[in-house]
Parts: sequence; C-alpha cells; structure tokens
Amino acid sequence: MESRRLELHLAGRIITTRRPAFVMGIVNCTPDSFFKESRGGVDEALKMVCEGADIIDIGGESTRPGASYVDEDEELRRIIPVIEGLRKQSDVPISVDTRKSSVMRAAFDCGADILNDVSALADDSDMASLVSELGIPAILMHRRGDPDVMQDNTSYADIFSEVDDFLSRRVAFARDMGIAEDKIILDPGIGFGKNLGGNIELIKRCGELCGGEYPVLMALSRKSCVGEMTGRDADGRLYGTLAADLVSVLCGASILRVHDVAPCVDSLNVLGALGSSKKISFREA
Repeated sequence: MESRRLELHLAGRIITTRRPAFVMGIVNCTPDSFFKESRGGVDEALKMVCEGADIIDIGGESTRPGASYVDEDEELRRIIPVIEGLRKQSDVPISVDTRKSSVMRAAFDCGADILNDVSALADDSDMASLVSELGIPAILMHRRGDPDVMQDNTSYADIFSEVDDFLSRRVAFARDMGIAEDKIILDPGIGFGKNLGGNIELIKRCGELCGGEYPVLMALSRKSCVGEMTGRDADGRLYGTLAADLVSVLCGASILRVHDVAPCVDSLNVLGALGSSKKISFREA
C-alpha cells in the first residue's frame, strides 16, 4: 500500500511527511514542566531534529495542572534565545506554545512558524488578528478553566459533543478573523479539564472532531491519563505513550506532540510500512 502524503501549510512554505503523522518534539524552556527530561534549549531541540522531528514546539510557560501564570517578559526571556539559536542551525518548523500575542509576534520575528495556543485564541484579544496578519497556522486547543484550576471540574454530560462544539465555535471565530482554513489545527486538550474516561473517549474519536475537516494534533506524551492506564509515573510512561499515540493516529490524528522523538518516529515508520495509515474506529457498536 502506498503511503499517503500529509501536508502542513506554513506562512511561506509547505512541509510534508510520508509517515502516518507529523512528529512534533517538545522543548520546554521552563523550570516546572511535569516531565523534567523535556526541559532544555537549543541542544535538546537539535537532538530532536536529528532524531526525525518534523516540528519543534518551544514553550516558556508550563500549562500542566496547577501551573501558575508567567508574565510576558519572563516568557520572552526563556524562549527567544532558543528560537534564535535553533534557527541559526536548522530550518525546522518552530511552533510556539503561548497565549500572548506579543510573545508570538516576537517569536515570529525570530523565525517561528506556528502558534500553539492552549486557549484557542481566547486569552488575548489580539491573537487571532495577529495570526491572520502573519499567515501562520494556529493550533486551537480545548480546555475548561485556567491551568491552576482546570482539574477541579472534569464532569461532562457528553464530553465529545461539548469538546466538538467548543472547537467548532473557535474555528468559526478564527475563520471570521481571517485565518485561512488550511491554517487551522485542532487539539482536543487531553488532560486539560478531563478525567480518564473523557480522555479515552477523545482519543478514540479524535478524527471525528469538526467533521474531520481539520488536522488533529494529539498531545498524549507521558500524561497522567497514560499513567492511570499503566500504573506508572511520568518516567515510566514511554511504552504506554507510544501505544496511545498509534491508536490516535489510527483514529485520525495527523500530528503527535511528543517528548520522545526517536521512539515515536520508529513506531510511525513501522505503522506506515505495514500500510496501517487508514482510519479505523474503536467505538463500541
């Protein structure tokens, strides 16, 4: 079976992969990210590029449950040197995990390509117009509540319908603000105001979000839901993460945000070689 080619439209170029999904490596320029091995800078980013990362995601504010707000100056101090240093040595697409338009503009000026916004353009009234002006892709994530309180309420009447409705409304907002359809990426926000059952439902149905019309990013790497399924702490969740990632790809995800690039690349290469890029359903009859 010939593998399909995935495309992602940046502001000035199109990137492609023949793997079943793009691999986004996580570099956290923070002192408090939940998985300490993801904390790093240019060297960590370049290592991930060598391991096959298609995109490097750089963040200066932790959004783990219980995390505190980081001000603009501190966020810029953390990420700009890393973006500048990486860009001097690689043309790999750079995603910036931020909720602040001023941070995204400064990052873009230094060579960043993609906005990864856990607020889905809601926390900063200038963000959507900036994304439209720059012509960059935006990852729109579902969450309920800010990081410091988001796990206080994880009950939903119908989690898939509520997440799907939220993302549909944010997509409509983005389109109304002039963001092109091919620059919109969805993220159901695994672990952001969800319990284990809700996370599992979203993993199994990720490809159905917004009618399957937009690329879906899944960020499952070493998260607490993988820990609940395996009984392991963050350091021991690699194998569980790989299994969850592959299931999400089979269910329609096209970008995987990961801490462990090389194992993810290997598992996707095997999946692609076996001709298993076709979407399947894990929903009960």
